[in-house]
Amino acid sequence: MRAALALAALCLAGCATAQPAPRALDGLPGWSDDTLAGLHRALARQCALPRPPAPWPALCAGLPPADALKGWLGANFTAWPLERGDGAAGLLTGYYEPVVSGSRVREHPGQAPLYRPPPDLVRGADGARMRARPGDAAAGGAAPAQRTLAPYPTRAQIEAGRLLEGRELVWLDDPVEAFFLHVQGSGRVRLRDGSTMHVGFADHNGQPYFPIGRELVARGALPAGAVDADAIKTWLRAHPGEAAAVMQRNPRYVFFRELPGGDDGPPGALGVALTPMRSVATDPAHVPPGALLFIDSTRPDDGTPLRQVVVSQDRGAAITGAARADLFWGSGDEAGRLAGLAKQPMRMWLLWPKGLPRPLPAGPAVSPSSSRPASG
Repeated sequence: MRAALALAALCLAGCATAQPAPRALDGLPGWSDDTLAGLHRALARQCALPRPPAPWPALCAGLPPADALKGWLGANFTAWPLERGDGAAGLLTGYYEPVVSGSRVREHPGQAPLYRPPPDLVRGADGARMRARPGDAAAGGAAPAQRTLAPYPTRAQIEAGRLLEGRELVWLDDPVEAFFLHVQGSGRVRLRDGSTMHVGFADHNGQPYFPIGRELVARGALPAGAVDADAIKTWLRAHPGEAAAVMQRNPRYVFFRELPGGDDGPPGALGVALTPMRSVATDPAHVPPGALLFIDSTRPDDGTPLRQVVVSQDRGAAITGAARADLFWGSGDEAGRLAGLAKQPMRMWLLWPKGLPRPLPAGPAVSPSSSRPASG
């Protein structure tokens, strides 16, 4: 009895916190089917950073050519499962780079602007975005008092007034696409002369993100099981008199900057161009930036297996937890359709160098600046 009690006590002390066992990469489901197409390009981009994230400085020195990448991964990495605390399946969602139409100057009243970051947007000591206001002039004409900080206006307040007049970066033809570009955080704008302008996340107003699909379900406008980007866009365009109020239920407002041209994807939080189907956004509290991962999920269009290596090169406000990833599907309408459909159960493994201790969760992230505000 005493031995049994001792064993039980030992299990209570250690079994609950025991780490899942790692496995060799060739034991991952579908490992042999992944061609790794595009992965070498994604890794080469992060290896080209002035200071690649740890432990990549040493790994980059030994990065082989693309045709030898699979053998190199199998010889040098081990797969550690990333799991939810409650044992439920993880979640794979998607995002993309929209391609929309617009102009550098306003051409008609129906256009919606994307704004540059305003000069009165500042960050507090805790990273919170605030609005800086000059102090009131003191009695007798003395110099104004020190500036004061207040919460930055919401989406509704920004759109109702002229707070950002003169900060327009570009004018988009479709206000609904402008709203969704705020959600995605970057995109390409087709201009009238046929050229393309790349725009990307620069900052946001510090207000919380609210998914408007939840508002449409609450109104009875959409059934809970049919909420995706296409359904939301269709409803907004069919109800122009209500669309602005629904979009303003999301108080977060994103500010943009013009990005260099070229065919590369938008930059992620890691500072490198995202690679379609290989770059993912994850929670930096659980997944080290730049880390390799293996996902076991399904495609949202036909249900076929989606099992492949990805690399954590981005993050988003809605991407939280260990078993959570947001896959970058690429640019344009088809990528947008698939990203909008993606809400797939998933298993995920961290691919970590052999001989290095597995990194432990860092705890809750503190409102990091991300390349985009949220997913979906």
